[in-house]
Amino acid sequence: MTEDNSIQVKEEKAGKAEENPSDFVLAETGEKGDKKKKDEEKAGKPRKKKKTIRPVPIGRAYVQATYNNTIVTLTDQAGNVIAFSSAGLNGFKGPKKATPYAATMITKDAVEKSRAYGLKDVNVFVTGVGMGREAAVRALNASGLNVLAIKDITPIPHNGCKRRKARRV
Repeated sequence: MTEDNSIQVKEEKAGKAEENPSDFVLAETGEKGDKKKKDEEKAGKPRKKKKTIRPVPIGRAYVQATYNNTIVTLTDQAGNVIAFSSAGLNGFKGPKKATPYAATMITKDAVEKSRAYGLKDVNVFVTGVGMGREAAVRALNASGLNVLAIKDITPIPHNGCKRRKARRV
């Protein structure tokens, strides 16, 4: 008699689970399904392929030198970023970020990141008026890249907006 009762209880519990409509919704959406189902889904997915690094012999180097920071970005000819670095990434803080020394360290770091792509020649585009302008260009040359051309692309107004008043120190 106990065996029959236990069978009936199991059947009742199974029937209650099937009647609950929220279980069906969750199972259909896949949000809170069984872990076994999720593991099966993961096992069925193909793994992502490793990115193949295509060689980029000629690229561009963008140096953005502001009063507060210096950022160096190395790209291919189409403008796709290969490597970049900034003073904050290299551990410089506060006013040290805009120094010429920081610019050389930033440039060396960016060039090291781009070594895997085989970058050899760069056209340099300089923006801004910071102290790290010339130091970054010299560091590009010193770290083994052949500088083909240097172009200043700092935006200059043709007497557009009125300048802000001079700062009194």
